[in-house]
Amino acid sequence: MTPAKPPVFVPLVTQPMGLLASLSASRRNLLSIIPEICVKQPMVSGRTGRRWHMVMDPAAIRHMLLENLDNYPKSMATKNLLRPAIGDSLFIAEGAHWRWQRRAAAPVFSHRNVTNLAPIMSAAAERSCERIIAAGPRAVDMAEDMVRTTFDVISDVTFSGDGQMDADAVHKAIDAYISAAGKVSLFDFLGFPDWVPRPGRVFSGQSVKQMKQVADEAIEARRTRGQHGVADLLDLLLAGQDPETKRSMNTAELRDNLLTFIVAGHETTALTLAWSLYLCAYDQDVQDKARAQAQEVLQGRAATGDDVTSLPFIRMIADEALRLYPPAAMISRTALAPDELCGREVRAGDTVIIPIYALHRSELLWDAPNMFRPERFADRKAIERYAYLPFGDGPRICIGASFALQEVVIILATLLSRFRFTPVAGRDPDPVQILTLRPEGGVWLEAEPL
Repeated sequence: MTPAKPPVFVPLVTQPMGLLASLSASRRNLLSIIPEICVKQPMVSGRTGRRWHMVMDPAAIRHMLLENLDNYPKSMATKNLLRPAIGDSLFIAEGAHWRWQRRAAAPVFSHRNVTNLAPIMSAAAERSCERIIAAGPRAVDMAEDMVRTTFDVISDVTFSGDGQMDADAVHKAIDAYISAAGKVSLFDFLGFPDWVPRPGRVFSGQSVKQMKQVADEAIEARRTRGQHGVADLLDLLLAGQDPETKRSMNTAELRDNLLTFIVAGHETTALTLAWSLYLCAYDQDVQDKARAQAQEVLQGRAATGDDVTSLPFIRMIADEALRLYPPAAMISRTALAPDELCGREVRAGDTVIIPIYALHRSELLWDAPNMFRPERFADRKAIERYAYLPFGDGPRICIGASFALQEVVIILATLLSRFRFTPVAGRDPDPVQILTLRPEGGVWLEAEPL
């Protein structure tokens, strides 16, 4: 029987918050500063140090992300947070510098290349199953295991497991940087100039410097060695070229984009899998339906890239998990010139936020928005395009979206076909966003082999 109570969620703000209260709340959980009214209105405005707007209207979001894209670059707070770790990579760059990198990298994530990498995902799913069985009859933190599983994938697809780069050290270095420097600074709230150093970021740079040096050495070693076997992500990026300018990425540009793909590529996918497994344990009817489909298709083996289109309900679960718990649950932009959104004035310099967490739970856009209902994605055409943004949209939509979704379906289907997952009493995860929306406390589930 489908549960009557919604899965875990973040209570939104019902009373106005001052500057210091907003700063304290945002450093603990960025979602906790979203006003509850955001799920009931298309736009909310205010001032906390500087003018801000939260936009939940699909037409206005389309205007920001597509029609007037250049007027809404990523906010300086976002750039200041990430640039020390990933430079002017695709995630940070703007304008012409972003466009040529995007054109050069786009072929890397073609359908053919993504499909060719599917066996690595299947092998990682098998290893996850082996670890769960080896853990014996006890609860398993599936969030932790999904981080390990997706890290196995990104490590192998990036460097073919050739040992030329300690990718685990790279991830730990960036994770340490985000823990130390990734939280919003009072200086950001007060609108201090970008050249004023943010204290946390000053004292966390050494590990990032060492990480970049290791990555640079790995790239130069691959240039010398050349490709062996099936092209991995580094091979494809090395071969990439902007078809318009014929420009290729230099070592620094390759390194910054590789580090972006390593961290974003496995962190966000691990979160999608962890939340999907939590939701399947929360609703056993959904899990039973998904398992029946997976077992019918897979017949005991791990899922492959060829199986993805035959597993539509598994994909619906992933889509619904991304709606309820989008990894990037809030994106921030800075208006360069005056504009109008939802009939309201936007001034140059205003911060314009798309709180994707609230957008995905809007009472104006979704039926029973806090409930877990994968079937709402049975007809994707019925979903208003700019009402659902797990990967962003417009020209800057996530370049690795198809890669991530293929990986999620392969791993989730394999796990559900072999185990029954049930929740551990009193161990519900707590949705907390600092940089990504993580299940704080882990996703502790009993996994019964079938």
